[in-house]
Amino acid sequence: SRLERPTFVALWRRAECRRVGFAVSRQLRGAAQRNRARRRIREAYRQVRSLIAGDVELVVVARPGAATRPFPELVEDMRRLADSLARLTSAARARA
Repeated sequence: SRLERPTFVALWRRAECRRVGFAVSRQLRGAAQRNRARRRIREAYRQVRSLIAGDVELVVVARPGAATRPFPELVEDMRRLADSLARLTSAARARA
């Protein structure tokens, strides 16, 4: 499934254990900018990792705003992702 936020797109699916990957599109020009966006997204994830369900595989694809948006907003986007994943995974468990 796919969840969109202003600074990234998250692709996820249920899994046995948690796995996370980070990617940045070449829409962000310059390797330094891409690396900066990747580092910022990764650090935002680390700050909310405990809130994210342990049974999902997740790929976070940074959007251009990830390199420039204020870091607290980036963390808030990641927190909202964690909330959405919690709702969606609990709903999927209820159906199963």
